[in-house]
Amino acid sequence: MATISLRKGNTRLPPEVNRVLYVRNLPFNITSEEMYDIFGKYGAIRQIRIGTNKDTRGTAFVVYEDIYDAKTAVDHLSGFNVANRYLIVLYYQQAKMSKKFDQKKKEEEIIKLQEKYGVGLAAKDK
Repeated sequence: MATISLRKGNTRLPPEVNRVLYVRNLPFNITSEEMYDIFGKYGAIRQIRIGTNKDTRGTAFVVYEDIYDAKTAVDHLSGFNVANRYLIVLYYQQAKMSKKFDQKKKEEEIIKLQEKYGVGLAAKDK
C-alpha cells in the first residue's frame, strides 16, 4: 500500500494535514455504518460524528487513529460519489471553523446591544 511507503520515508506532511476530517455534501439519510464502510477502507477509525440538526445535516467529522490513514482517505475520497452526491473531504481546521462561529456570535451580540440601547433601530423604522 502507498501509506506504508509514506511511513517509512522521511516525508514531511503539509501543516494542514491532521487526523480529523470534515466531510461535506453527504446524503442526509446516510448511516454511521455506511460511513464506517466508506472511510474504514483507509484505516482504523476512532470516531465518526454525523450532523443531525438543520445547520449540520449533510456533514460529518471522521477521526482516524493515524494521520497517514487520514491523508490517504482525503486523497481517495475527495470527489467520491455517494448516492449521486460528490463528497467534499477536507482536513478539519479549528481556526477556520471557530472564525465562522465567532462571526455569528459577534453579529448576535451586536443586534442585542442595538436593541438594548436603541441604536440603529430608528433607521429600520423609517
